[in-house]
Amino acid sequence: MTRVLTRTHFHSSRLLRILTDLSDVGVPAPGVAFAEKLGLWVDYTDAIALYAVHCASTFEAGESHEAEQVDIADDFARIRASLEQQIARTAAPKRGQSGVELPMPQANMPADLNGAYEPYRRYYLAHQRDMDLSVPPLRSRVREKLATLSPALQQLAALDGTFENILNEREAMLLAKLPQILKKRFAHLRQLHQQSLVDTQQVDRPEQWMQPGAWLARFCNELQTVLLAELDLRLQPAVGLLDALQHEKTKQL
Repeated sequence: MTRVLTRTHFHSSRLLRILTDLSDVGVPAPGVAFAEKLGLWVDYTDAIALYAVHCASTFEAGESHEAEQVDIADDFARIRASLEQQIARTAAPKRGQSGVELPMPQANMPADLNGAYEPYRRYYLAHQRDMDLSVPPLRSRVREKLATLSPALQQLAALDGTFENILNEREAMLLAKLPQILKKRFAHLRQLHQQSLVDTQQVDRPEQWMQPGAWLARFCNELQTVLLAELDLRLQPAVGLLDALQHEKTKQL
């Protein structure tokens, strides 16, 4: 059965809300229009490309079968579920499975912040690479399907492809900052833990760091939550395209 797509809001992403809760990341002022903010990202040559796509009219209907339309939605749901499961997994992957293991606490964790955080930085980057390999090809396949169905959907697919080319580099630069933001959160929780030990005159026990409510368990949960929110953000364009596909099917009924 095709999984129901979760509708998201571009102007109030789950990722931004989570980062706002975890750090001092500022939320854009509500009075700033979406088009105005987007204009800061689009230069003159980009605007020409968008105008050309908007004016183009070369639709040629292709063969379209109901089963194929269901297949692309099922393909989306399968890839999304696989990426979510890899992120949520806390144990080492079984034989034959891909993926990276969530770092577990070590009694000899380096005292310096860079050394202590490094396994978690690598873990986050590994999942970002998985998204890089899976999400853009999936988005492209959805566009290819839309382009065969109607002139309006063909234009939507072309606009999405152009926006992806324009915004891809900027998006990559912003997402690359997430491990550094999480590093600050790691340092903050670790400092609170160490201060609590001093205040209560207790001995530090690394084997307890992953117990419910402990500092490292809390950080790992937040790390995975941010990864899932990043995945949602990356999938938003494909979700929008599939929503348009569903709307077109509804009109034809």
